[in-house]
Amino acid sequence: MSRITADDVRKVAQLARLDLPEETIATYTGQLERILDFVAQLQAIDTEGVPPTTRAVEVVNVCRDDAVTPMADREALLDLAPEREGEFIRVPKILTD
Repeated sequence: MSRITADDVRKVAQLARLDLPEETIATYTGQLERILDFVAQLQAIDTEGVPPTTRAVEVVNVCRDDAVTPMADREALLDLAPEREGEFIRVPKILTD
């Protein structure tokens, strides 16, 4: 017995704001059914004692302490900007009134 119906696919498409052509509904119904079968297989696996993870290889974020250091040549850096206004870099306006 199928767990996913064509009406289920239409409802999910509506919730996702997808305009699915009627001729694709049967295809997606079968695909979603196979996805649920695969999830059922995964649920049958004994994961007791297995710690949760988000990736296969753990990644460690390497951080450094923030440290204020004087800029060697501030004027040279400001001169690299396309436009400058005194001690500041001038950028195009992005907000409107």
